[in-house]
Amino acid sequence: MTLTALDYGIILVFFLAVITIGIVVSKKSGKSSSEFFLSGRNMPWWLLGFSMVATTFSTDTPNFVTDVVRKDGVSGNWIWWAFLITGLLTVFVYAKLWRKSNVETDMEFYELRYGGKPAKFLRGFRSVYLGLAFNVLAMAGVTLAAIKIGQVMLGLTSLEVVGIAGTVTVFFSAVGGFRGVIYTDFLLFFVAMAGSIGAAYYLVNLPEVGGMTELMTHENVQGKLAMLPSWSDKEKFITILIIPLAVQWWSSWFPGAEPGGGGYIAQRMLAAKNENHAVGATFFFNVMHYALRPWPWIIVALASLVIFPDIASIQTAFPNVEESKLGHDLAYSAMLTMLPAGLLGLVLASLGAAYMSTISTHLNWGSSYIVHDFYKQHINKNASEKELVRVGRLSTVVLMIISTIVALLLNHATQLFDIIIMFGAGTGLVFIMRWFWSRINAWSEITAMFVSGIISILVNFTFIGTWLFGEKVDNVFHEGVFVAWMQYPFVVFATTVCWLLVTFLTPKEKNEVLFNFYKKTQPGGPGWKKVIKAAKDQNIDIVENKEAWTVPTGILAVLVGTVAVYGALFTTGKFIYGEYQNAGLFLMITLLAAFTLLFLWRKLKGKVF
Repeated sequence: MTLTALDYGIILVFFLAVITIGIVVSKKSGKSSSEFFLSGRNMPWWLLGFSMVATTFSTDTPNFVTDVVRKDGVSGNWIWWAFLITGLLTVFVYAKLWRKSNVETDMEFYELRYGGKPAKFLRGFRSVYLGLAFNVLAMAGVTLAAIKIGQVMLGLTSLEVVGIAGTVTVFFSAVGGFRGVIYTDFLLFFVAMAGSIGAAYYLVNLPEVGGMTELMTHENVQGKLAMLPSWSDKEKFITILIIPLAVQWWSSWFPGAEPGGGGYIAQRMLAAKNENHAVGATFFFNVMHYALRPWPWIIVALASLVIFPDIASIQTAFPNVEESKLGHDLAYSAMLTMLPAGLLGLVLASLGAAYMSTISTHLNWGSSYIVHDFYKQHINKNASEKELVRVGRLSTVVLMIISTIVALLLNHATQLFDIIIMFGAGTGLVFIMRWFWSRINAWSEITAMFVSGIISILVNFTFIGTWLFGEKVDNVFHEGVFVAWMQYPFVVFATTVCWLLVTFLTPKEKNEVLFNFYKKTQPGGPGWKKVIKAAKDQNIDIVENKEAWTVPTGILAVLVGTVAVYGALFTTGKFIYGEYQNAGLFLMITLLAAFTLLFLWRKLKGKVF
């Protein structure tokens, strides 16, 4: 593939703009650790919302969606569409609570909610566990996608890709801090959206594809179009739709979709001007992330089935690609090589934007854990603000190096999704309930974290998993004690039973800790009645808001919001498919749900304007 001067010009202007923003805000970002990691807590909802969307618009996402569509069809996306429920629960229940907590990172939450040595251990260990281990895995997946794009579209080696992309991104991240990330995300969002929509429009109208009508009727595509899996394939129906909607969304920790909020989404909520801005940002993110943004990628994935029907055809077209990197996810990059001059430059710039936005967010987020929750707590408690910023910048570089090494060892986009989902299985309920059930203590979370990891290793990498759930050898499946799709629910059930037992077998948190937490966050609900009574008995008033508990209304808003966003998802899809009658029906459902949601939002006193 040959780039023209126009393509190079577009790419150069984009990268210069990003680096300039990083340099301009570097002085203010370096003033304190709060500025470097939270930009002074004065960000508006719309800027944070665009940043959330841009951050999850990573280079591995279109590759991942392409992999899913080519293997399981459009309906295969329910394995991540189900996380919408998690996202809306964060919007209408947890966003305000996070902003009220006023912590520097979501890891600091542990010493607000829990007390004593278990809380200190949990904060320190989990900051390394998530900020280093899981964060590195997430970044490695993004970098792997960049490697595949570079190999297919530019003919670069793996080392050349990570050398160029990694150096620019780590420089920008270390210099600009969180403020630089937020400001550039606003630019990156529009560049990335223009690139993905432009690519989808051009590629679907290639002579080989023949436009949307021809694409919809092509024999390679017809079996992939359904937005819901067929009941005729019961195992696929259960694994792709039922388990994600019934179990996965509330039970598993996943970056950007943590039950109860957390991670880089929590970082942005904590940086908001106030509670309502935190709510507005997360709602805007969920609408854009689930309802609108996936469709350009899905269209390209479907078109790729016409031009590259299998992996062998991709390998034939791109013989220089390393064999270890071959997979269905490579089809997205392969399709982009067919773009014309100008649009090609814009798409490459958009992919660069996606890469930089996601990696810079993960670097700043992971670095915030290392600085606030590990270095300051366990290495130097008296560190100055300038020292904390220096450590933040150094840890940014180290995280980039480690994630690059891991990326070079990976093969395809779905590997990391499966690993992260399984290792977080069963922990989600703790994150949801810890705000509203005072009996949960630090040992509950410690147990959930370790048991989930241990059981996941046993069922995935030892004979125990083979004995329980069977295995596939030479395309022949050998049955186990349970059916294969029960593996994930098994991990969730075992983990949940263990942490619940430990919760009741260990002492509850001290009243002083619980009083302080309740007074600061005001979670409300029946799970705190004993704590409120204990405070009254000691003549301590911890209830500031005497109004009715808003969580039931928030949960109703989650249900209505889910209908509205899924309705918008189906409306968009049906219009694209040319099924205008069905699209009109889903549009009516979407509008009805949206007006109902507006009423509920007002009851929750939501206001961001």
